[in-house]
Amino acid sequence: MKTMEMPKELRPLLSFAEASEQDTVVFTEKRRPVAALVSLRKVDRECLALSTSPEFWRIIETSRKQVRAGQTITLEDLETKHDVPAPNKLRTPVGRKPRRNPD
Repeated sequence: MKTMEMPKELRPLLSFAEASEQDTVVFTEKRRPVAALVSLRKVDRECLALSTSPEFWRIIETSRKQVRAGQTITLEDLETKHDVPAPNKLRTPVGRKPRRNPD
C-alpha cells in the first residue's frame, strides 16, 4: 500500500467526501463508474491492506472452495492430531481441587 499527501487541487474533493452522508463517493464518466473515493475514518491500516491484497483474497477463495468441497477438519480432530488441548478448555490448576457446582 502506498500513501501520499492529498494534493491541494483535490482538497475540495476531500471536503465534499467528508460532508457526504455516504461512506463512498463514486465518480462517473458518461454515466459509467470510473473511480471511487472511500472514507477511511473507521478503517484501520491492517484491514485496508488485507482488503486490497490479491494474495489474501486468493487464500480466502481457496479456503471457501475447500469448505464447499467438504475438505474441513473439526477443532477436536485438529487438537487430537497435534496432541494439543484447546486453550479454552478448563484446566484445574496444580494443587487445587476442582470447583463443585452447587445443586
